[in-house]
Amino acid sequence: MHEWQWQRWEGLPYLTCSLLRDWQHGFFTQHFWSRTPEELVDVFSPSTAVYRLKQVHGNRVLMPSEIPQTEGELASGDGMMTEEPDQSVWVASADCTPVLIADRATGRVAAIHAGWRGTAQQIVPTAIARFLQFGTQKSDLCIALGPAIAGEVYQVSTEVAIEVGQIILPSEPSRSPDGTLAALEQLPHPPILPDPHPDRVRLDVRRVNALQIEQLGISAEQVALAPHCTYQQPDNFFSYRRTQEKKVQWSGIISNP
Repeated sequence: MHEWQWQRWEGLPYLTCSLLRDWQHGFFTQHFWSRTPEELVDVFSPSTAVYRLKQVHGNRVLMPSEIPQTEGELASGDGMMTEEPDQSVWVASADCTPVLIADRATGRVAAIHAGWRGTAQQIVPTAIARFLQFGTQKSDLCIALGPAIAGEVYQVSTEVAIEVGQIILPSEPSRSPDGTLAALEQLPHPPILPDPHPDRVRLDVRRVNALQIEQLGISAEQVALAPHCTYQQPDNFFSYRRTQEKKVQWSGIISNP
């Protein structure tokens, strides 16, 4: 079982995961709200290059060399992957899942923003596919899914649940919407839970991502899910669903030699 550990910097708390112990990384809390990744990198290594994107709830994963050199304007995307040692990659989140991925053999890393839309578009499998394109072996991957809204409190429409959930089910063109929901409910540790309101369910987006990773043939020992809910832990995390405020916390990781 992987451990999630509280660390402190200048008296402020952030999380690390034992699965990523060989990489400098952090899942930061709302207490760092006023600091940008360019400032947060000082927690690890002040000289490290910083890369981030304008997040758009899609499945685009970029590397630094693919970012247009446009002055003062961020490229659009929801995943950053490193190409060289000593590059830091960052994503912002409130209820969406921040995912940090690392390759034990090459030191290459990625930071992914996986909301329900990006999850429906398979952003984490897309990022993993990019690792494999550059020679990564699946058995060398370490994947940490950070603090996000828990399924038990994330109410969505059945349409959203179906759009997200159908990607982890065997393809059956004749399956009805009710059939899709029933199939999801029958999965081990199902990613959807009942809701008292008609045409609503509770959706565990992190669980869907974990199932996507499992279906790629990556073992459970290579994956860690944070036991922290942004919605239910207001002392440490912003939650858009809870407050409707457009505030975020950052997660980042630095590539190794």
